[in-house]
Amino acid sequence: MVEGGTASRKLFGTDGVRGVAGEFLSAELATALGRAAAAISPAEAPQVLIVRDTRESGEMLEAALAAGVAAGGGHALLGGVLPTPGASLLVRRYGFDLAAVVSASHNPYQDNGIKFFGPEGTKLDDGREAEIERLLEAPVAARLGRVRELHGAPADYLRELEARFAGLRLDGVKILLDCANGATHRVAPEIFRRLGAQVDAVAVEPDGRNINRDCGSTHVELLADELDGHDLGFAFDGDGDRVLAIDRNGVVIDGDELLALAALHLREHDRLPGNGVAVTVMTNYGFHQAMREHGVEVATTPVGDRYVLGELLQRGWALGGEQSGHIIDTGFVPAGDGTAAALLALEALAGGDLAERHGMQKLPQRLLNVRVADRNALEGADEVWAAVDDAAARLEGRGRVLVRSSGTEPLIRIMVEAPEEEECQEIVQSLAKTVESCLR
Repeated sequence: MVEGGTASRKLFGTDGVRGVAGEFLSAELATALGRAAAAISPAEAPQVLIVRDTRESGEMLEAALAAGVAAGGGHALLGGVLPTPGASLLVRRYGFDLAAVVSASHNPYQDNGIKFFGPEGTKLDDGREAEIERLLEAPVAARLGRVRELHGAPADYLRELEARFAGLRLDGVKILLDCANGATHRVAPEIFRRLGAQVDAVAVEPDGRNINRDCGSTHVELLADELDGHDLGFAFDGDGDRVLAIDRNGVVIDGDELLALAALHLREHDRLPGNGVAVTVMTNYGFHQAMREHGVEVATTPVGDRYVLGELLQRGWALGGEQSGHIIDTGFVPAGDGTAAALLALEALAGGDLAERHGMQKLPQRLLNVRVADRNALEGADEVWAAVDDAAARLEGRGRVLVRSSGTEPLIRIMVEAPEEEECQEIVQSLAKTVESCLR
């Protein structure tokens, strides 16, 4: 039994196995995950690419994971510090059997995680993750594998970015990047410079503990204080799979707005497969209005980039994303890629000013979490759903209401979007009172 019983409960969440490094996510668990991952591959000696972000626990977990792969008969190839989408892209580029990323994305440095990608560059599905969990106690393979460094992985990732955006010239554009002291701290400034931009970068001095700390996409508003004459800025998260932007006036541009820019640009140039985009239930109503006006179909999924990607693959579409800044263009890589998404936004602007962007008119949005005794009681709360129906009818054609249970906490999440701030606030407060009175 691994780590006092971790093998007996579900380990994988929506984005791999994640928890406090050294406690929940121990070296022992990482080794077991590596061994089991090697065991699920049909290859006799699977080639497994391993990359990580800049957390102080990354090297320990990378080594433990690699030892597990070798104990399972696989060959672990250490690519070093690289954004998550780099693993997705290079596992296909090199023809490897699996890739693993050691990262906890936008979480604080104390956390870490492990997520796996298959040979097609997509995250493993629920079935294959369940198989890894089932095999956590698998014995050491009769024939052991090896662990070796894979030199040049960042250079290869940069080469792929440069090839994709070969037609984009950024000469004279002053760009400020916030690399969250994470996995993009070298590759992101480099690709913008190669394309001609004048680049200044902050949060590019990782010390193992400062990843995401008061920087990056979770603190994008702080980038406004650093603008100082720059034309625009981009903020990435710790593992580089999401991005938010800020225009020259210090206004934050979220994932919905960046996705709208990209969608309309690609459609205009006949590069939007299926003439559709996939988004989540959290996507702003203004995005839906803009796409409807331009004849772009929108598919809606639950929250989570894996659901967005699943919808894209099912429909044969290429573009999708989340308000948080996960933007996926499967024409480049089947995963969220913050650096590629930032470059795609600049491609869409075609030398224009982000502050004068044309894409969507964002509606005021209010989010409120209400703590309840039992989040599962929402399903049978008729009075709450009657209030939701009334609010939705009031906003029909002008906005929307979303009420859902948290997947992990005793919370009911309420989101309201309306044309005016005052109406938005009024409706969300009214719904919150109804939820409180019925479910507390």
